[in-house]
Amino acid sequence: MVLKKAKLLFKIIFFDIDGTLTDKATGEIVPSAFEAVHKLEEAGHFVSINTGRAAYKAEWFRAKYDFDNMVCNGGHGIFYQGKMQENRPIDREMALRLYHQADEQGYGLLFSLDDSYKVYGKDFKFYDQVGLRNEPTKYIIDDAFDPDKASEIFKMYIPVPPEKEAELTCLQELGDYGMGYIRFDPKYLCIQVDEKKAGILRMLEYAGGTIEDVVVFGDDYNDMDMFDPDFYCIAMGNACQPLKDMADYVTDANVDDGIYNACVKHGWIG
Repeated sequence: MVLKKAKLLFKIIFFDIDGTLTDKATGEIVPSAFEAVHKLEEAGHFVSINTGRAAYKAEWFRAKYDFDNMVCNGGHGIFYQGKMQENRPIDREMALRLYHQADEQGYGLLFSLDDSYKVYGKDFKFYDQVGLRNEPTKYIIDDAFDPDKASEIFKMYIPVPPEKEAELTCLQELGDYGMGYIRFDPKYLCIQVDEKKAGILRMLEYAGGTIEDVVVFGDDYNDMDMFDPDFYCIAMGNACQPLKDMADYVTDANVDDGIYNACVKHGWIG
């Protein structure tokens, strides 16, 4: 592959976590990726995580592996120099429109009203329809709970089967509001922020540098938002094909030292 011409002296490099930095089989960072990250920092590059994970799900990883900087919550959370600078919810008006449509169709919804493992619901309909969420959760069920009175909404969970998604027509509008949806479990949708690129631009306001300095590493569909033509985009060898098609360079699989090899190939580390 012919490499895009790029200035190699200083880079602002963003790494997805799952399937990029980490071995999905173990959940741990690939040793050669860990080595590459610290060599990049020693060489003077700015390094940051960029993950769709909520802050409370990503903070332990950031701290354990000594990342000073992190974009999280799908682009709405910013950690800079080890401290959270901001963490914003999803668009409230759009979230409530989707809630009312799903509610009218008979689905029981759960809401995250802050960045934590707590979810709120007005009844047990979600559990009756699909059971428990597939992750540690504190459930707060109160028949007086009214989503319309929530000042902020960070995520929503809708127990709609895949074959019924098209009936929730509001789903098609989420992208206009910096939102998207994903299935961590096939039985339900998670509505969340989908603005990894916007998170990069916000981080540049803290870190300095220019768009031309940005390099992104990713592997999956939720990384497509940050695979922007303005950035230098590197897909892992284990990446989904649509992401590879968008990439400027495709490296080896993450567990085959893909991050380390790409950094050496481009001259960012020795």
